[in-house]
Amino acid sequence: MLQIHIEKQLGRFHLDVSLDAQNCVTGLLGASGCGKSMTLKCIAGIETPDHGSIVLDGRVLFDSKKRINLTPQERRVGYLFQNYALFPNMTVTQNIAAGTRERDKSARLERVETLVQSFYLDGLEDKLPHQLSGGQQQRVALARILAGEPSILMLDEPFSALDSYLKWKVELELMDLLTAFPGTVLLVTHDRDEVYRLCRPVCVLNGGRSEPIQPVRDLFDAPRTMSSCLLSGCKNFSRAQALSDGTVSAPDWGVTLRTTQPVAPDITHIGYRAHFVQPADGAGENRILCRVSRVVEEPFATVVMLATPGGQDGFSLLRMELPKEKWAALQNPAKLYVTLQPEHILLLHA
Repeated sequence: MLQIHIEKQLGRFHLDVSLDAQNCVTGLLGASGCGKSMTLKCIAGIETPDHGSIVLDGRVLFDSKKRINLTPQERRVGYLFQNYALFPNMTVTQNIAAGTRERDKSARLERVETLVQSFYLDGLEDKLPHQLSGGQQQRVALARILAGEPSILMLDEPFSALDSYLKWKVELELMDLLTAFPGTVLLVTHDRDEVYRLCRPVCVLNGGRSEPIQPVRDLFDAPRTMSSCLLSGCKNFSRAQALSDGTVSAPDWGVTLRTTQPVAPDITHIGYRAHFVQPADGAGENRILCRVSRVVEEPFATVVMLATPGGQDGFSLLRMELPKEKWAALQNPAKLYVTLQPEHILLLHA
């Protein structure tokens, strides 16, 4: 288990992270520059926080008050960098051996052989990194990390250097490894699909500040903040104001909506996912008359940008995603009503 409560000032950027991660795969999700990689570097001992503490499985790695700051070598942290950081002039065997803690040569060789077999690297032992595929390089890097028997695995956007086909294949292999790892795993990414498939809980970093950890399904089904909702892939937002009758005003869309959830007085925005926006046959509750602003054909869907009564740019545009045949059946209308179903409206805070 990892317990981290740290702050660090970097110019105008302030990192403020509080996170308790159990022995499972926890996602760190956030936009570029939000502090994800810096958080990992603080845990690994590459960077030093200004204040706070980092405790791993009851062992204090850092405590500013107690003046404890273990070296990276003492922390037993497995850190997979985005570029894998393999030694270019070392073979697969030599790279893995560089990560072992074994001093006895025979024990070290036995450990390396076991990892070569575990990561399906048989026949590649004498290859240099540039002679390997991206997936093979990643497996070597992970084998080297596990050779040191780390207490935690930290993966910093592990698929960013891979093409889409190889990424899917490597992800399946990595999923098996992460499931078998007995300790805490932190997966840093800005890819919501990776988070959904690989993680159980997730922590969103927003401008250097951590939001409360939440189950990954809650991030997609019931995000609580604008930043969480954006990162979960939602495309439609409006400023919002709670009204006395339990409805919510959405001025960017020029409409008042009813929702199945209680509307808190301090909500600031609402969100609505593009695939839930549906054509309607006329006026009615939670229906908006829109003008078709633009139609974009994607490989397996049609994206329709809709100007609402609130305007025709920024938040005022609604994105609707329909199966191609459903949009074709509407015969390319200039205007149409759409419905926003009450149960799918997301109530958000800034």
